[in-house]
Amino acid sequence: MAMADFKSVFPESEGEEKLIAAAKHIARELESNKDLTDEARRILVDLGARLSSISTTNERSGEKICDIENQLDAVQERVMNWEADQSMIWDSRLDEGFECLNAAEEAWKLTERLESLSLNKDEWDNDQKNELQRRAHDVLQTAMARLEEEFRYMLVQSRQAYEPERMSFRSSEEDTLDESSINSFGFDSVEESLQRDSLSRISDEFVVDLVHPDVVPELRSIANLMFNSKYDHECTQAYTSVRKDALDECLFILEMEKLSIEDVMRTEWASLNSKIKRWIRAMKIFVRVYLASEKWLCEQIFGELGPISLDCFVELSKTSMLQLLNFVEAMSIGPQQPEKLFRILDMYEVLADLFPDIEALYMGKAGSSITMECHEVLSRLGDCVRATFIEFENAIASNHSANPISGGGIHPLTRYVMNYIRTLTDYSETLNLLFKGHDEEGDHIAILSPETSPNAREEKDKTRVSPMARCLISAGTVLERNLESRSKLYKDVSLQHLFLMNNIHYMAQKVKGSELRPIFGDDWIRKHNWKFQQHAMDYQRASWGSILSLFKDEGIQNPGSSSISKVLLKERFRSFYLVFEEIYRTQTGWVIPDAELREDLRISTSLKVIQAYRTFEGRHKFHLSDKHIKYSAGDLENHLLDLFEGSPKTLHSPSRR
Repeated sequence: MAMADFKSVFPESEGEEKLIAAAKHIARELESNKDLTDEARRILVDLGARLSSISTTNERSGEKICDIENQLDAVQERVMNWEADQSMIWDSRLDEGFECLNAAEEAWKLTERLESLSLNKDEWDNDQKNELQRRAHDVLQTAMARLEEEFRYMLVQSRQAYEPERMSFRSSEEDTLDESSINSFGFDSVEESLQRDSLSRISDEFVVDLVHPDVVPELRSIANLMFNSKYDHECTQAYTSVRKDALDECLFILEMEKLSIEDVMRTEWASLNSKIKRWIRAMKIFVRVYLASEKWLCEQIFGELGPISLDCFVELSKTSMLQLLNFVEAMSIGPQQPEKLFRILDMYEVLADLFPDIEALYMGKAGSSITMECHEVLSRLGDCVRATFIEFENAIASNHSANPISGGGIHPLTRYVMNYIRTLTDYSETLNLLFKGHDEEGDHIAILSPETSPNAREEKDKTRVSPMARCLISAGTVLERNLESRSKLYKDVSLQHLFLMNNIHYMAQKVKGSELRPIFGDDWIRKHNWKFQQHAMDYQRASWGSILSLFKDEGIQNPGSSSISKVLLKERFRSFYLVFEEIYRTQTGWVIPDAELREDLRISTSLKVIQAYRTFEGRHKFHLSDKHIKYSAGDLENHLLDLFEGSPKTLHSPSRR
């Protein structure tokens, strides 16, 4: 039935007032029913407001001062009785809570009526009017103070226990990355593969009840009444105060400390690394779960009051959000150390991934300060990523030592750099975005030497190489230059080539067998395969070139004759054995870590040396007795199998028959 029809059926009379009062009582009773849907509750609230407006209109026509005074006395008595009772009203029965709301509402309406009737100076004495207004305002203030106390108490007591361990995020403490082992190019245990945190995003919005849902209608009713009564500041202040404490507790549960930028910059990396892992987990839960739930709670309680809901949410959450963003900012302005790059990238990807969620949470002018700060922090993180990568290249170039690695094996720097850039491929999309437009500005320190300069076709293809690929290849070039410099630390030229062969082979295999292959390309792999093979041949020439020259007949003929001098021949064999034994003693201590490469070099060397020895021995076996043949070809072949094992050995003269 429409309100106009309702009023036409029941004339404006004393009976009408009783009917309206009864209807309002029924509406309140129904509203307290736990089984009502939200839509039914909304309709009842609307009905109550309409009935109140009818009664207010009727009351204002022909109002007598004695009637208002009597009503004020009755309301004041009820309010003061509740005020005298120290127990919380909503801890008692629900109907007492509604009675409290009713009394507070009547106090508000009385003040409204007195203000609206104050212009009728003919029927009102100013002193009486002022006194009634003062009393009505005092009663209203007392009622609102009690409602604020009840509002705050209900928010605190109805808080739901928050259990982040039930969220579907993998704990970052399970991360297997041990970055302490690669701190500042220390190179201990650098063979361990770097693994990044799982940054999986929750597929659907996950909202939890931060307060018990049964009390939400009562909280909403109190908020609406306090706003109507112009006590909106007190209401929002109470709400934001309680919910700020809840947010602080949430961050405490998520193990997020309140750290200043100075605190972060003073923290040791091992401790800071753990804090970053906790931040990554906390940020995702806090934004996607907790803040989403917090905003939903604000909308449930203040949704009927226009933009107040968003204003409250921004006010109560901005301190916590800025606390989380300040930690990121501190990381972005700290020292650019290579070991921090992966964590910085993790933070960048988390924040970039959450940015649309943050924009949705902090919409409009009210939340613009948060979204702007988030955008600026994200930009600074991107700058930090680029600067840290350049520092990574600088660290490679400047990493020198006065002592060469024993045995010419794979240098820890090579392992570290190749594992490092391989792990960076996990961040391909992010790095391509961040390096785009920056990788061609001359920031990188890699300068191509004539032998590594690309040919015309490669130069043409360069335009199709991704920004990240150019940066990773640049880092590889810097590493090669460092290795070339390190090789000069070996006095033995053979060992210089063996060292370069080992390290370039490792680089090529690392690229070929990982995600780096499509980034570096097959041309790069072919070029570096050729390089390490060239160093293998250079090693053979340097180590075995002089010994192979002993198997030539020149210089062993008798003077003035073409006949072979047995003395010179014996000296030639003796010289060969001495050189071979020295090479054996030295090169058994050298190392080729890759089994296939080691076997290939042994076979290749054996083919050259043993074949030359066997031919020379066979050609002159009739000129010497067996006692002058110290080793057979088979003996030498077996001895060559001992090379490059990293364990020096000495040959003992074999027993001869």
